[in-house]
This record gives sequence, C-alpha cells and structure tokens, in this order.
Amino acid sequence: MEPQLGPTAASLCPGRPHLLLWVSALSCCVSSLASPSPSLVPRIRTSYNFGRTFLGLDKCNACIGTSICKKFFKEEIRFDSRLASRLGLPPDPLPSYPANYSDDSKTWRPVEISRLVSKQESDISDRRICASAAAPKTCSIERILRKTGRFQKWLQAKRLTPDLVQGLPSPFLRCPSQRLLDRVVRRYAEVADAGSIFMDHFTDRDKLRLLYTLAVNAHPILLQIFPGAEGWPLPKYLGSCGRFLVSTSTSPLREFYGAAPDQAADLAYQLLGVLESLRSNDLNYFFYFTHVDAGTFGIFNNGHLFIRDASALGVIDKQEGSPAAAGAEESPDIFSCLVSGCRAPLPSCDAVPERQSLVLVCRRVLPQLLQGKFPSPVQDEIDAALARCGEDASPDPEVLGAASRLKDLLRPLRTCDPRFAYRYPDCKYNEKF
Repeated sequence: MEPQLGPTAASLCPGRPHLLLWVSALSCCVSSLASPSPSLVPRIRTSYNFGRTFLGLDKCNACIGTSICKKFFKEEIRFDSRLASRLGLPPDPLPSYPANYSDDSKTWRPVEISRLVSKQESDISDRRICASAAAPKTCSIERILRKTGRFQKWLQAKRLTPDLVQGLPSPFLRCPSQRLLDRVVRRYAEVADAGSIFMDHFTDRDKLRLLYTLAVNAHPILLQIFPGAEGWPLPKYLGSCGRFLVSTSTSPLREFYGAAPDQAADLAYQLLGVLESLRSNDLNYFFYFTHVDAGTFGIFNNGHLFIRDASALGVIDKQEGSPAAAGAEESPDIFSCLVSGCRAPLPSCDAVPERQSLVLVCRRVLPQLLQGKFPSPVQDEIDAALARCGEDASPDPEVLGAASRLKDLLRPLRTCDPRFAYRYPDCKYNEKF
C-alpha cells in the first residue's frame, strides 16, 4: 500500500510530494497527592516534519515497505517525548526510538521504531549503489536496483527459489530450503496475503522491497514468518515505513545486568530455554546465532525474554536439508555488498555445530548477568558450568550437558511473585512455571 497525502499535507507544499510525520510530544509529569485537573494542564503539541529524507523514501520507496505509513500520518504512532528537540528532529540518528502505538487513538502501548541498518550504513549503501551505475551521489537507488541482473531474474520468477537468493550476505539465507522460502512468500506482511507459495500477487515494487530487505537485514522477515503469537521467541512485527520497522517494545538485556539475584537467575534460565527451542522445535528448523551481544536479547514489561535482534540468526531446515546450490558461491553483485561490502563466504551449512549459540551466549552474555550474584558454593558451581558451556573446543554433548546442568542450578534460584508476570500466578500452582 503506497502512502497517500491528505489535503492538509498536500497544501503545505503544492506541486511537490512530501511525506509529513506528525509526532505529538508527550508530556511527563511527576504524580503527587493532589494532581491538577486535566483542564488546568497546558496541552502543548509539537509537530515534527521528518519528511521523506528521515523515512528514507526520498531515495528508495522500495526499502522495507509502507504498510504502517498511514499510522504515522494519523498520529497513531508517537515518538517518546524524551526525544523531542527544538528543531523538531530526534537529537541523534539512533538505531531505534521508543514510541507509543494506538489502533484507535485512545489506548496506547509501547513500541520500538528501528532502522533497518544504521544511518551511516544506509548512507554508505546508497553511495555504493549510485557508484555502481556511475550515477550522482543523490541518485534514486530504486531506479538503479531495478536494472540489475538479479532483480530482472526476480521479475521473471513465479516462485522464490534458492538460486534467487544465492550470494546474499544474511545468515538467514545461507542454507535456504524451498520450504523456508515458501514460508517467506506466504507470510510476507507487506503484500496482501494470497495464501500462496507463488508470487503472482506481488507487484514489481513488492519484489524489490522483499529483495532489498533480505539483502540488507533479514530481521523484519524473521519477525513475520516466525511470529511470537505462534510461540516463537520474537517480538511482534507491526509494519514498516521506508527504512524503519515498528515492533513491540522490549528492554535490552544489558539493562538487567545489575538485576537482583532471583531476576538474574530467571532471565538466564529463560535464555537457555530460548536457545533450546531454537535447536529443537515442531517445525524441525535449526536456528543458530553467528554473533550475540547485550542487545541481541530483550525483555518485555511482563518479564518475558525474547530475541530483540534477529539479524545474526541463521536457519537450517533439518527436514528438507540444504539445496545443492547452497554449496556453490555466485559472483558477488550489488545486493551481495549493500551494507558492509562483499563479505567473506560464510561457512558451509554442514559445518555449523549444534553447540554454536550456546557457546556464544555462555561466553559473552551470561557471565555478565550472573557474575557474583550468589553465595558460595552455588556461585562456584554456576561459574564452572558457564566455563564448560562456553568451551568451543568441546564436543556438542559436553556443551549441551553443561547448559543442562546450568539450568538445573538456576531453576531453584528463581522466585514466584508478581514481578514475573509472564508466569505468575501459574508458578504458585504448577512447578512447570
């Protein structure tokens, strides 16, 4: 769905298309015993004209999509007031922005507005695309990408097949089975869902949006095809506009490194459970991380831990296996090098060990969450299990056994109270929780 300007917006700049993003500044006040009545509180609203440049639509109307642009225009997505400035723009080109979202302009819930990639990476990518066609620095990247050989193949294709994504740098597409790619087409939220594995209902621009997103950052695609509503540990994808996507809000795990011992134990226990579900699930997909850090995981306000950033998540289809084409490398094209240049080939699909995600998490995340939180000898046992779990040279059974031992140690350290709303009050009556 393409964004349309209302009469008011169009009249502000006649004869020149211009997207307007009106953002209400939300006032924060400290509650007191005697709060003033609403009629006595001055209601100040600042309008922010982010325009086509901020959204990324000035150069590329086929980036992620436009499914949620109307929400911005109707003021049903509002940036957090902490980002307000006199110039009407966020103070810095941040990777993400806290915001509020409404379906009826009356009830609101927190969401996160995230860039597909950083502002700096987008600028580098745009310059690289323009340079590939010897075009000016301010070229229309959409026009140039349409002329590429890869996209011409996409235009002719009726079905998304492994050869069409071969050579794209995302770990998600390193080992693409036909079953996985069919799932992408069926669940792609930026088009009307025809419930078909074929792309007959895709316009040319729809195909370019999907190709661009897969080439730059597959995170929004993973949110769409493995939704949290079906039990996957991912936040809900609400839509996109230009180079921004909107999803349900989580707080990064790094904010909980100083948490109380029982909360730290609960989060670590959940994280190990998430990794277990990625290794073994009903759909027979094996998910693995190529990189993790303190921002990879997040926590909802009910205490539930989810994957906050799925950009480094790879998928291997254990049911269907990897196509023969995945073993061969295609010559790099502009879509292979959009963000950080032409990357070195990823390891073979058969070379990804089952322990990979556990080793990364036990080395880089869990020590910062669990270090020095518990009395001896419990802390000593936790540290020993973490060390064994993070040993990359160990075989899979030893690492998996250490992770299982760590879960056994953490389970009795969790408490059952309203702070853990995702499992309370069930935990009072059922040991499962």
